[in-house]
Amino acid sequence: MAALFFFGRLDRPKFNKQGFLEDLMPIIPSGKYQLKSLHEEIDLFDRKLAHLHRFETFATEADRNATAEKLSAKRNLLVRKAQQMIDEGIEFSETERPKSLRSETDTPQTVETPPVPVEAPVEPAISFAPSSQPSSLGDFQKDLEDYKRNRMKRKTA
Repeated sequence: MAALFFFGRLDRPKFNKQGFLEDLMPIIPSGKYQLKSLHEEIDLFDRKLAHLHRFETFATEADRNATAEKLSAKRNLLVRKAQQMIDEGIEFSETERPKSLRSETDTPQTVETPPVPVEAPVEPAISFAPSSQPSSLGDFQKDLEDYKRNRMKRKTA
């Protein structure tokens, strides 16, 4: 009961000092950063829906459809708000838009390359036969040490 007294009754409207009714929810300013956040949330809901259809297990198909409809309803609210902000003229980058909202003309066109005709393999000019001189790991190690010494000399000079 003390909590009700301290915070006041929840069903009573709140008035400010001038006697005007206060909004319980703050008004979120519209801007390009808010639009970017909306696009990110829409993309998140797209991924959630895709995960739901591919990986989630439900007792019945009706449960799956009910859950999908709830997510789709939330996503649609975000899409409407984002479209309203776009219609108001808020600037945004096309790359920030979710893939599901990009039109066919917005997606980059892939250039199809014509198939390359397959030719017969050409014999290499260099022979890969083993050389008469045996190569050892020690020769490689010596060359590597020489390289490192020369590099250190260049750095200090």
